[in-house]
Order: sequence, then structure tokens, then C-alpha cells
Amino acid sequence: MRYARILATLAAVTLPSVAHAHVGLHSDGALAGLSHPISGLDHVLAMVAVGFWASTLGGPARWIVPAAFVSVMAVGGMLGIYGVPLPMVETAIALTVAILGLLVAFEVKVPTSAASAIVGLCALFHGHAHGTELPAMSHAAGYVSGFLAATIALHAAGIGLGALRFGKAGQIAARFAGAVVAVSGAAFLAG
Repeated sequence: MRYARILATLAAVTLPSVAHAHVGLHSDGALAGLSHPISGLDHVLAMVAVGFWASTLGGPARWIVPAAFVSVMAVGGMLGIYGVPLPMVETAIALTVAILGLLVAFEVKVPTSAASAIVGLCALFHGHAHGTELPAMSHAAGYVSGFLAATIALHAAGIGLGALRFGKAGQIAARFAGAVVAVSGAAFLAG
């Protein structure tokens, strides 16, 4: 019951706001930043997968790995805002979705430092994409704060889902979900 309440709260936090459609509300950038990560399936899948994988790694990795993602994502976002180019950003994002899905599907166990480096590389491209899409008339600080907050909520949802994984059925469901994410990443690559 406790996990159901936590997941319901996380789901409510990550849903786009009805107020999103009102003109002028994005001038501070925070609402645009909050809505950006949840408006693209590639971002949602990658960010939930990071939290889920961190949860399966256990121990301090549950918090260190998502924190590494968020920290590097902020750097990538600033690079995008300031127009610093990265090669093949969209291709890299699709590839990160596939890789993160495979890490979940095969329950890959690596040291926390290696997991942080892997997700950090993924985060650089996701952050860059967010940064380059800074809406006109939005303040960068609010926008970055918004997309980081949405990312944290998506990571928390992944951690919560990972915590629900128990027993053989839960393990099979988790592996299947990881495979679906990996196939989605491959589809993004193909498309």
C-alpha cells in the first residue's frame, strides 16, 4: 500500500499540467523545463531506466547514479543553451535509450563509479538536447531548474518501480520492461 501511494504521487508529479496550454506561463522557463522531459518518450524511457537500474544496483548507487545523471545533464543543458555543439545528439539519445534498456533487461551489475560514468555520458546528450530547445522568452535558470526537477521525478519513479521488483515474476517483468525500452531505443535509432 505504501509503494502504491508513493508511485501515485510520483505519477502525479510527472504528469503535464493543464496550465501548460495558457499563454505567457512559460516566461520564467520553469514550466517549460518541467514539461520538456516528459514530452518526449525517449527522455521518459531513459530517465526512468536510469532510476530503475540504479535501484537494482542497490546500496548507495540508488542515489549516486541518478545524481550523476542530473549533475552531468545540467552541464549538457548549459552547453546546449550556449550553443556549444555535440556530435549526433539525436542519434546518441536514441542509443542511450537502447543501452539503458539493455542494462535493465540484463540486470548488469557494475561498480557505482562505472554506472555513474555510463549514465553521465548519456546525460550529457539528453541535457544538451534540452538546452538547445530553450523556449524563446524563457529564463535559462528557470528552464534548467524545471527540466532537472522533472528528471529527478522520473528517476524517483524508476527507483520506486525498481523497489517493487520482487520474486521471480517481478524479475521477469523487469527484464521484459528493460527489453521493451531497448527495442524502443533501437526504433528511435531506425527512425
